[in-house]
Amino acid sequence: MYGFFENWLGQAWGYLIASTLHILIIMVVLLLSLAYLLLADRKIWAAVQMRKGPNVVGAFGLFQSFADFIKFVVKEIVIPTGADRALFLLAPLLTFVLAFASWVVIPAGEGLAVADINVGILYLFAISSLGVYGIIIGGWASNSKYPFLGALRSAAQMVSYEVSIGFIIITVLLLVGSLNLSEIVAAQAGGFWNWHAFPLTWPSILLLPVMLAMLMVFFISALAETNRPPFDLPEAESELVAGYQVEYSSTPYLLFMIGEYLNIVLMCAMTTILFLGGWWSPLPFPPFDWLDGPIWFAIKIVGMFFMFAMAKAIVPRYRYDQLMRLGWKVFLPTSLVAVALVGGYVALTGGPA
Repeated sequence: MYGFFENWLGQAWGYLIASTLHILIIMVVLLLSLAYLLLADRKIWAAVQMRKGPNVVGAFGLFQSFADFIKFVVKEIVIPTGADRALFLLAPLLTFVLAFASWVVIPAGEGLAVADINVGILYLFAISSLGVYGIIIGGWASNSKYPFLGALRSAAQMVSYEVSIGFIIITVLLLVGSLNLSEIVAAQAGGFWNWHAFPLTWPSILLLPVMLAMLMVFFISALAETNRPPFDLPEAESELVAGYQVEYSSTPYLLFMIGEYLNIVLMCAMTTILFLGGWWSPLPFPPFDWLDGPIWFAIKIVGMFFMFAMAKAIVPRYRYDQLMRLGWKVFLPTSLVAVALVGGYVALTGGPA
């Protein structure tokens, strides 16, 4: 696509037009995917509780998410008295934009990233650290104690679990020797026994218990990072009504929700890229490898999202002290030990790092 537009419009304009189209395609695909992932989230939760879930709007409730979207868009935007209007409206927009910005470096297939930069991991760290500001600004600008307390809880929770997530990512970077997401996926080609979660070839099989543990810790940390149950304490109905978004309604609330679900799917994508082989099929021969690329990438993301939804449905909510103890006293030391073990392995075997 890039070559076609560059030959037609010249290098500068062609690259600009092609990049814009690429970004628009990704946005449309993500938004449509979110509509059905949100429906799947509700359906899975309902099935666990032996309910039907959304089943009225469209066949099997397939248009429920679109009906909810229309409802949010046409409802009146209510701004609390005494709230900072500019910051109150800026916060959900900031969360929404930063959530989309993270997807610029995600490769859905070979050569399919909008920006296949060599520091993709660092870019994601920078964007995720900025995402906290949308929540803090939303809670503070609402001029209410409930959202302010929810925002503080959410910020503390996200910052705490970003630390362990960072060390877990370092274990993968040591094995690959690159910060480029496409190269991380390329290093896992050749079957599931080469994936970082299941290293079954010699001598990497020595790291099997370490990397399996890191996959589990990364998944649980991702739940906490995205404020998903059982770590949805910033939005605990019994304590803080609805957390930092108590005072939000209509389109601003919709932007917060889209940003939250985009971050959830992003964590599913990162789990796929770091541990589950990215766009590669689990078996490197026909007919499995015919779907190498976006199809296998999407299948793995949906599988990870199913795990997110099941955790929401079956795991009881943690107390806040339990949440912080798990992050700082269990996951942080565990990830540090894993970094030391993987670093020692790489040093002894003369690996990529």
